[in-house]
Amino acid sequence: MNKQERNDASHDLSHLTDFIAPAIPETPAEPPVPPIPVPEPGTELRMWGGPVTTLIPALVFVGVLVWLSVEERAALTSFWVGGWASIVVGLLLTRTPKRYAGAIIRGLTDETGAVIITAYLFAGVFGALLGGGGLVNGLLWFGLATGVGGAAFAVLAFLLSCIFAVGTGSSVGAALSLIPVIYPAGVALGADPTWLALAILAGGAFGDNLAPISDTTLASAYTSRAVMADVVKSRLPLALIAALASAICIIIFGGTGKAPEPNLIDVDATPLGLVMLIPFAVVIILAMRRFHIVIALIWGSLTCMIIGLITGLISPGDIFSIPGERGETSGLIETGLVDITGAIVLVLFILGLAQVLAESGFMALILEKLTVHAANGVRSAEFAIAGITMLFTVPLGANAPAILLVGPTIGRPLGQEYGLAPARIANLMDCAANTVFYMLPWHNAVIIWYATIASVAARYGLEEVSITSAGMNPYAWVLITVMVISILTGWNRKYAKEGEYDFDPATA
Repeated sequence: MNKQERNDASHDLSHLTDFIAPAIPETPAEPPVPPIPVPEPGTELRMWGGPVTTLIPALVFVGVLVWLSVEERAALTSFWVGGWASIVVGLLLTRTPKRYAGAIIRGLTDETGAVIITAYLFAGVFGALLGGGGLVNGLLWFGLATGVGGAAFAVLAFLLSCIFAVGTGSSVGAALSLIPVIYPAGVALGADPTWLALAILAGGAFGDNLAPISDTTLASAYTSRAVMADVVKSRLPLALIAALASAICIIIFGGTGKAPEPNLIDVDATPLGLVMLIPFAVVIILAMRRFHIVIALIWGSLTCMIIGLITGLISPGDIFSIPGERGETSGLIETGLVDITGAIVLVLFILGLAQVLAESGFMALILEKLTVHAANGVRSAEFAIAGITMLFTVPLGANAPAILLVGPTIGRPLGQEYGLAPARIANLMDCAANTVFYMLPWHNAVIIWYATIASVAARYGLEEVSITSAGMNPYAWVLITVMVISILTGWNRKYAKEGEYDFDPATA
């Protein structure tokens, strides 16, 4: 692969949306749209000191996040300052200001980002409606009536998050939909706030790792030219072992040792609120039937409204009403949208920075350097595929683009050189992309998770967790361990059969 081909791959951050589950189940996946064109000579984004200088704005952004977190003053609106400052610093370091500004705009208008943000908006409203419909009350009643509290409730939260994320293919959808109802009920039932929050984050990572309709699963299968059934079947043992070990960690650390405190949150424990599990099921069923996640969330929200109005759990005024005074909330729809606004602003900064990293040539430079020393055998080849994918998730705000960068440039060529099955190549990339991505505080999934926790904690007057606690994500750590063992021992490694490399998922 020559340098020009790597540049093509490094600029291609926008075609993931073609793999998002279609609205009609029978519609096949479309091939990716053409990549962002490589700039003509003389119009490329250039930085003083070369492409490596692009890291400085990223370090400014990360530095602000870490600084605020260490000082225990972390807040999404404060994080905005880091995003703004990073853009300004990058402008001061570029030799082509016009091209730099264009890269920022292209990042903000990236199709992948647009899909993610749209899903955030509708998931935020869905979560607010579930909470307003009394699911918190129902879960509190369930915990008190059955004795499922403390660490046991944290494990239940993990399982629900796993189910939601696998069914919808969206880890952020799981966080936005479940945290508003599970977090306050769980804390009141004696679950450790940090580990309860981590349980939901870990479940989302599991779903992203395994769901056939998640963006990472689709991207890894497509770039490896693997059959989806083979990918999911061979990945299942890796993901299930990581999930089981995560559940054990949550059992050990997920409780506070204190008795439930139902009066900790201002709600009445009542079984009627459990009817709001029906909209939850609607979203999962539609997503598993391969409806678009936005459509599934809209139908879930409408189901929530209908059930709430019939049972009296929600009144029309709760959903929307003219505020008594300017500035007051108009209802649950507005509440859901407002709660997610802060995270969306931060995601926009991340999208802009990721595009600058791509267009500056930094990503292509790293790929070129790493390819030279990629592998000396099948084990080192697998370590190279997984390690480089993991490395590329660090500067990017999304994990699927890391797979899209590494897959065609290193993953598939290197895997084929050593005869690895396409599904094995896909699994190495996907598992790697769902580890540190769910631990670092500047990544989309962690930001959304933290923002939702902070908003719900403030609403109920509960303890707020630190964004840096994502670094303890049990699923991420266990999955890294499982991958290393698999590569070292050869367990779960499969080699390609004759003609297997000829499969093209885009035309299947």
